[in-house]
Amino acid sequence: MEIKEMRGKDIAELGKQLSGLYEEQFNLRMQNATGQLGQNSEIRRVRRLIARVLTVMNEKRREAGA
Repeated sequence: MEIKEMRGKDIAELGKQLSGLYEEQFNLRMQNATGQLGQNSEIRRVRRLIARVLTVMNEKRREAGA
């Protein structure tokens, strides 16, 4: 998902997406620990998506508060 798409969503939608990403990250960690993970880059991709969502959420909170 691109940052433009994220900025079009409201905070509640971003929160739902964030919880899904945290769950995906947990599953990838478990797969990595058991040796079932095919590509290690998936962990990095999800971690960066989480950071992007958090960034957009913080931007929206600042806009609402200002």
